[in-house]
Amino acid sequence: MFFTHNAIGMEVSQHGIRFAVLAGGKGAPRLVTHGGASFASGIVRILHREPNVADPKAFVGTVREEFCKLLARTNLVSVTLPDAVGRIMIMDFDTRFKNREEGRDMIRWKLKKSLPLDSGDMHLDYQTLRERDNGSLSVLIAVVARQVVTQYEDLLLEAGIQPNRIDFNTFNLYRVAAKRVPSEDTALFVAFHRGMLSMLVLTDGVIDFYRAKEMGRDGVDPNRIFMEVNSSLLVYRDKNPGREVKSVLCLAPPDGGESFSGIVAEASGVDPVLFAPQTFIASNGSTAAAPASLHDLAAALGAATRNL
Repeated sequence: MFFTHNAIGMEVSQHGIRFAVLAGGKGAPRLVTHGGASFASGIVRILHREPNVADPKAFVGTVREEFCKLLARTNLVSVTLPDAVGRIMIMDFDTRFKNREEGRDMIRWKLKKSLPLDSGDMHLDYQTLRERDNGSLSVLIAVVARQVVTQYEDLLLEAGIQPNRIDFNTFNLYRVAAKRVPSEDTALFVAFHRGMLSMLVLTDGVIDFYRAKEMGRDGVDPNRIFMEVNSSLLVYRDKNPGREVKSVLCLAPPDGGESFSGIVAEASGVDPVLFAPQTFIASNGSTAAAPASLHDLAAALGAATRNL
């Protein structure tokens, strides 16, 4: 075999871009190379209903330059965006969908009073999480304003990138840590990344609860983290009587990981396992990267696995 298949993940935030290039398989990915750059203030603004890139020329120039440095053999890139770009929710439906289009129609109907977007102005995707014996469904739904996602797609294409997948940071951070989350009982995954606190509760490996909250990048108040985790678990228990979290996995920057996991332990009543992204990468053949750098790349790493 003369050429190794590489998979590229890209994170876009208001602060800059990060690239991760992986090779190998999903079971033992190798970090081939990585890159990134910061944006000047105001180039990207994270908004729900308006195009996010305020300076398209600067955005395209930065993305093209950093992507070219990767010397990649493919332009297919899996892209991850901040959760705040869209709306993510879990909803229940009484009956199964006949097909995917009927599912979209039923979701749009159920959301029409709660979302300030016309159905033609939204890009909607969903995944069925559970089909119960009585025919009811639990569905994970993501909604983004069409003009927001279209602008990202158009500008990335202009920069020489084919964005074959676009989703959100919480789920790509989880992809990095997923193998460490127990597939039995009820587990809590908590991540702190670029000022965003993300939480997923999973039962038997299936997502039951989602929450993401912007906490700010600087001077995060430990009490706010405690209150968010604690209140989220109260909501989860109220919706799922009798279920209790048995294990907790944390993903946080190495310089504050221990204190973060201590706060989560106090809020959840369970001693967490602090996950290190370097354990996700196979040591053999990987480009060396410091723990802080790997945490910075975590969302891009998770996105890249989607193309392996």
